Amino acid sequence: MNMVRTQIVKIGNSRGVRLPKLLIDQMGFDNEVEILVQRGQLVLRPVALPRRGWDEQFKAMAKNGDDRLIDEPATTKWDRSEWKW
Repeated sequence: MNMVRTQIVKIGNSRGVRLPKLLIDQMGFDNEVEILVQRGQLVLRPVALPRRGWDEQFKAMAKNGDDRLIDEPATTKWDRSEWKW
């Protein structure tokens, strides 16, 4: 575990902590982090981006022909008689 001691600094009416670049790079932090209190400790973690990389994956799927439906679309009576485009 890396431990670094630092000062709490005044930032306007708030206070903040400067994070060393080494720790920022190690954690993969970008411009935003999530902060939570967990068992009496502050925890900083990268912002969850669950769809990161989807564009590249969709392009790769299209290139490989893997972006097709596996099954034929199943329509219902409502789809055939009620639905209006």
